[in-house]
Amino acid sequence: MTKQTSLLKDYREKRNFTVTGEPEGSVQHRSSKKNLLYVFQKHQASHLHYDFRLEWGGVLLSWAVPKGPSLDTSVKRLAEPVEDHPLEYAGFEGVIPEGEYGAGTVMLWDLGTWTPDEPNVEASLKAGELKFKLNGEKLRGAWVLIRSGSEDHGSKKPQWLLIKRKDRYASTDDVLAERPRSVASDRLLTDIARDFNGDVAKAAKGDPD
Repeated sequence: MTKQTSLLKDYREKRNFTVTGEPEGSVQHRSSKKNLLYVFQKHQASHLHYDFRLEWGGVLLSWAVPKGPSLDTSVKRLAEPVEDHPLEYAGFEGVIPEGEYGAGTVMLWDLGTWTPDEPNVEASLKAGELKFKLNGEKLRGAWVLIRSGSEDHGSKKPQWLLIKRKDRYASTDDVLAERPRSVASDRLLTDIARDFNGDVAKAAKGDPD
């Protein structure tokens, strides 16, 4: 197995690409480090959560954030590492069919670019603190991922915390409630489910009342 193949091995083993519309993807080592992709996907699966992804090393490093991001610097949001995703996933919005891994509706909640404060991202992750800036449509400015040093629910993977750092973009506003629509299509989860023949009632659980 090549190194490139192994980077997406876990991602591909969990999915049947003859059934799901998710991209099989490839490892893409793009030449520019100035426009690294960033995406937050809202995902109504067995439960509602948000998937946070940062381009690095030809793939999207990924974390599941159960409660989604907060603009409040005093709020620490759990971020659980999941398998690397292909860069093509940054364009995925639609429905993962029932019976497939992660079955449910996926929304492109925010999209843009990111910049690490320190160029050696691998070293920052190993040290347990990754500081960065986001340039999305909804999330901007300085953030940090901090390894909490604890394991949750028996998981062998260390847990991380996603925290907004103090700057002019910090706020106590509830960005999740105030800006619930897709940045790509302006749809709610129910709209996406309906357009892709998904479970509309299930998707509605993730939309505002």
